[in-house]
Amino acid sequence: MVNGLIVQAKSVLLSGVLMTFKPNFEKHDLSERRLSGSWHRRWWIWLLAAGLLGIVAYTQLSRPGKTTGGSAKSGAPLQSVPVTAATAARGDIPIYLTGLGTVTPLRTVTVKSRVDGELMKVYYREGQMVKKGNLLAEIDPRPFQAQLTQAEGQMVRDQALLKNARLDLKRYQALSQEDSIAEQQYATQKSLVRQLEGTVKFDQGQIDNAKLQIIYSRITAPVSGRIGLRVVDPGNIIHATDTTGLAIITQLEPITVIFTIPEDNLPALLDKLKAGVRLAVDAYNREQTKKLTTGHLLTLDNQIDPNSGTVRLKAEFANQGHELFPNQFVNAHLLLDTKRGATVVPTAAIQRSPQATFVYLVKADQTVTVRQVKVGPIAGDHAAIDEGISPGDLVVVEGAERLREGSKVMVKGQGQDNPGKS
Repeated sequence: MVNGLIVQAKSVLLSGVLMTFKPNFEKHDLSERRLSGSWHRRWWIWLLAAGLLGIVAYTQLSRPGKTTGGSAKSGAPLQSVPVTAATAARGDIPIYLTGLGTVTPLRTVTVKSRVDGELMKVYYREGQMVKKGNLLAEIDPRPFQAQLTQAEGQMVRDQALLKNARLDLKRYQALSQEDSIAEQQYATQKSLVRQLEGTVKFDQGQIDNAKLQIIYSRITAPVSGRIGLRVVDPGNIIHATDTTGLAIITQLEPITVIFTIPEDNLPALLDKLKAGVRLAVDAYNREQTKKLTTGHLLTLDNQIDPNSGTVRLKAEFANQGHELFPNQFVNAHLLLDTKRGATVVPTAAIQRSPQATFVYLVKADQTVTVRQVKVGPIAGDHAAIDEGISPGDLVVVEGAERLREGSKVMVKGQGQDNPGKS
């Protein structure tokens, strides 16, 4: 379009000049006054031509690359684009399998009463950390103490009867050897002794049961962990059949995270587990901006979910600082392997287009060239480059959006901030 405007302006200007100074061969007797009038009547042609020339000049001057850098064909110098670059380094980069997981306690226990009675006292505070065996609540023990007294009294009576029956058995045994009593009387006495021995054992069971009820009237923590909100207040009558319980204790140390990984990653994981490798697992927050704690892989599920094509894994964490909370959503990073001696660059240097993945490589003459690369494992802000560049190459990290093949650059920042650099 600009070339067309230039041609049009030149044509108009030439036409105006020719029309102004064209000699009139047919009328040589025109006076000087007619020539002067013809000149004044064509002043608008000159004005139009000047305006078109001005438009063309403005358009040419405002075209990109004409005033700021020129072109390679014209030989005009290119303007340097300020960029930040980083040097590719040789280092070790970890290979992670990631998945969204849920914090799951190893134990969650609903504390219930094993006897019926009135709740007399509650010894815990809501949300308190308790240890296994700590006294939590107490039920009125007096009915069970009365049962114990009754059972002990019954046992004393039956023990006395058993003692007397045994003495009679010895007498009957001696008389039976002398044929002084009938054999049936001796056998009956032996049976009576056995009956009384069973009665005494039954009495002992009644005593043990009464003592057990007294123990059950003191409710203790079955596991260590954090106790939840109280459900029943003192003064209420509670029963062993109540479904709500008194409180819920959740074990926090240790704690587990159940997460999923794609089934395509399962063969590599199974190879590690068969070799007996203890795999580390990092737990990150929901935004993956902060590592909460580190644990290890505990086990994996025995089947793949056909709906999602994933398999569930369970990792265990010591959680001594209570970084993980039950039912919390976390991002689990399973360290499967470490690629050693890789070419590592910041992930910000990697550019992607519909056709390829590439980086801008800074050459010695301070120009850039597009270099296609094959990206390997990515860990955080750094990535391994399997093909395309070598350690020591300088790649653009910031400012790549203003670059193209052959652009002149001015490197204003340079570093080698790579993990595992060797």
